[in-house]
Amino acid sequence: MSNITNNEDNPVHDPALAGLDDNDITIPSSERFRRKIFKMVSVGVVDVFINQFYDVLSTGMLIINLAITVLNTYNSIRVKYGHIFDEIELITVLFFTIDYVLRLYTAKCLYPNKSHPRAVLKYIFSFTGIVDFLSFFPYFMPTFFPAGAAVFKMFRVARILRLFRINAYYDSLNVITEVLLRKKQQLMSSIFIILVMMLASSLCMYSIENPVQPDVFSNAFSGIWWSVSTLLTVGYGDIYPVTTAGKAMGIIIAFLGVGIVAIPTGIISAGFVEQYSRLQSIGNGEEDVHFIKIQLRKNDRWAGKRIMDLGLPHGMIVAVIQRDDETIIPRGNVRLNADDFVVIGADSIKGDKQVYLKEITIRQNHRWNGQMLKDLDISRQTFIVMVKRDGKTIIPKGDLIFHENDVVILYSKVKDKISDDEKTEEI
Repeated sequence: MSNITNNEDNPVHDPALAGLDDNDITIPSSERFRRKIFKMVSVGVVDVFINQFYDVLSTGMLIINLAITVLNTYNSIRVKYGHIFDEIELITVLFFTIDYVLRLYTAKCLYPNKSHPRAVLKYIFSFTGIVDFLSFFPYFMPTFFPAGAAVFKMFRVARILRLFRINAYYDSLNVITEVLLRKKQQLMSSIFIILVMMLASSLCMYSIENPVQPDVFSNAFSGIWWSVSTLLTVGYGDIYPVTTAGKAMGIIIAFLGVGIVAIPTGIISAGFVEQYSRLQSIGNGEEDVHFIKIQLRKNDRWAGKRIMDLGLPHGMIVAVIQRDDETIIPRGNVRLNADDFVVIGADSIKGDKQVYLKEITIRQNHRWNGQMLKDLDISRQTFIVMVKRDGKTIIPKGDLIFHENDVVILYSKVKDKISDDEKTEEI
């Protein structure tokens, strides 16, 4: 029976943390320290007490800061406890400042494929980095620019966005993000339609109402404000048409507004249904993860490299390594050797841009048997990407002749483009 070796007792599920082994003696002590700090500030890594404590402390500081921000809006409370609130806010802001410095220090661990200066810049200009920066920087700005104190206070609201880090604990909170990302093209199209309708209706209403109400519909922007309140059914009523033609136009625009606003609502609703169905299918074991097995040769680029240095795309993992009679559960610091059998896993293909792969086994009476690849009459949306023959993989060329028992892998842009009489099996 094969021995199973696990190189780490506490596996890390965050992709950014994969391969970070604090006990690897080949890594300099300064780098090991950096990795420990990175795991500490990374939300959701609770393998040791200090990491879990930091998560609790960070969340507690944020909640306290937001609580005193709300309480400060009540005059009676602010007069009585304002000095205490100021001291608490200073403590929480100092914590946010230290947290930001630690994240700058560990940016190289967050972006391991970049140099430290580039990793720092990438974090600074990322959405998370900007939110972290606005969590503390506006607090100190009134000291240097007293005139802009009100504006700087407004930027402090960005602290509330730090609550999204709780997503690391609750996957269900990521559903809305997944829906928006999956449906972004449809949403952008619907928003474009709304903007076009808004501009067209505002210009039409301005042309109709300006001669009668020059003070109300004084320019194109006035028409845009009216179109927004009408199309989006806000209904402020401060600007409205008085002419018969204007009222008729308003009725038409109001009806169109109901239908147009329903478009993004329907897209998001359908996206939620799809996402929850997908999560449910994953929970029921219906979501496929595809695996392939390859054997490394001496001249392969992966031979002699560590897994963390392979640069695998997001969504692809090295699942298992078979070395002689030993089965290794891989970690980032495991080095691949020649003659290793490597099992690679990847998510099943989902989403709007689907890829359909088909597998055909050429039998004796198959019409492709003995045919040359360039002579085949197949759909322009179907491509032959691989041929397996006698355990070998052949990259197809135009002069390739198909033999009996060849296994042909086809890629199709549209499902069911490959006919059923070709006896295909979907991968």
